[in-house]
Amino acid sequence: MQQPIAGYHLDEESHWVAELACGHFQHVRHNPPWTSRPWTQTEAGRQSMIGYSLNCVKCDQGAPLDQQP
Repeated sequence: MQQPIAGYHLDEESHWVAELACGHFQHVRHNPPWTSRPWTQTEAGRQSMIGYSLNCVKCDQGAPLDQQP
């Protein structure tokens, strides 16, 4: 299910995590060549993606909401 990005936080390993509007979290790592998300590397880049929809597998699975860090 597509869900918009509502915010971000860093996890305990300093990886960026998108906070989706549905209440689930999803890592948005920039890990080339496997995953290219250069927008995660700057505040302006992350802010430009607020509202962008990501596929939320947790919604598809009916998973409980994630807990705020």
